[in-house]
Amino acid sequence: MRAYCISDNTDTMMGMRLSGIEGTVLNNREAILKKLDECIQNPDIAIVLMTTKAVSMTADVVAQYKLQLQRPLITEISDRHGSAKIGEKIDSYISDAIGIKL
Repeated sequence: MRAYCISDNTDTMMGMRLSGIEGTVLNNREAILKKLDECIQNPDIAIVLMTTKAVSMTADVVAQYKLQLQRPLITEISDRHGSAKIGEKIDSYISDAIGIKL
């Protein structure tokens, strides 16, 4: 099992590569969704790391995948600017999953 990173900027991708995580830099919705689908179809990939901007460009699809798929684990990571509000997004996912606003 391995991890794969889908990033919107080179700096984040270089950091991931230095830690041994493969990935790619993509800047449009269609390319990100295509790569995400490839990762889902690959049984060797257990974790998909996506930068905040990559997730925001594909938020509707990523949210559905998180709720429906058992594998891979799709995780949002902050880019070098650190502008993610990940805690709020986790609350939103839980609220969507159980149907109660937290």
